[in-house]
Amino acid sequence: MRRQLNPSEAPPTSRPLYVQVKELMTRRIIDGAWTPGMALPSEFTLAEQFGVSQGTVRKALDALSGENIVVRFQGRGTFVAAHDPHDTLFHFFHLVGTDGARPRVESRLLSCRRGKANREELRNLGLPAGATVIRIRRVRLLDGADAIHELISVPAELFDDLDRQTIPNELYSLYQARYGVTVSRAIEHLRAVGADAEDVKAIGVDMQAPLLEIDRRAISLDGRAIEWRLSRCDTRLHRYQSEVV
Repeated sequence: MRRQLNPSEAPPTSRPLYVQVKELMTRRIIDGAWTPGMALPSEFTLAEQFGVSQGTVRKALDALSGENIVVRFQGRGTFVAAHDPHDTLFHFFHLVGTDGARPRVESRLLSCRRGKANREELRNLGLPAGATVIRIRRVRLLDGADAIHELISVPAELFDDLDRQTIPNELYSLYQARYGVTVSRAIEHLRAVGADAEDVKAIGVDMQAPLLEIDRRAISLDGRAIEWRLSRCDTRLHRYQSEVV
């Protein structure tokens, strides 16, 4: 007979039991009880803690694994996923060469400053009026050539000293390791645009040259938009690749 979750941990709900367990596990990661790279308790121990069967725990872990929130190793156990800079880069970066090969991706920082959020930043990050953001502007090089002009905005309340850090090529690992913020997914919108004066200066294209604009919001484990990124890409030597499964 299926047992119920401990009343102190979750209110009554009509959602499947494994979904409730999955959400409780996710909350432990968000709250820092389980940190990136940490081994989770055994399925037996988790079943005891949540007052459910091991089968329910296993199903919840399978769901978390499918979302890359945890990783499971045969014979070793289950671990909270930690963003690896290389793996994370190509999980979220979809430009490839015309032959389909992944390019070498590097970054050149143009500026990193804080300021009052503008209307678009307020809307895309779900911030209240008057909120402060930190803006990163940089050029990304693909196989050594300037190819992407990028503007990134994040809430200053989440990343208080980001403007005093050395900005790495892959930011999501820094968000997780230093600030305890894990990016679980991203929402992207693509459109064709003409290069403006800032694009011309940053990546050396002609005025109004065709660029691919990638408008991305990065979403944390708790469903909050924690980064808004506009990437304006010169795709003469590259293309956007999306795998649909």
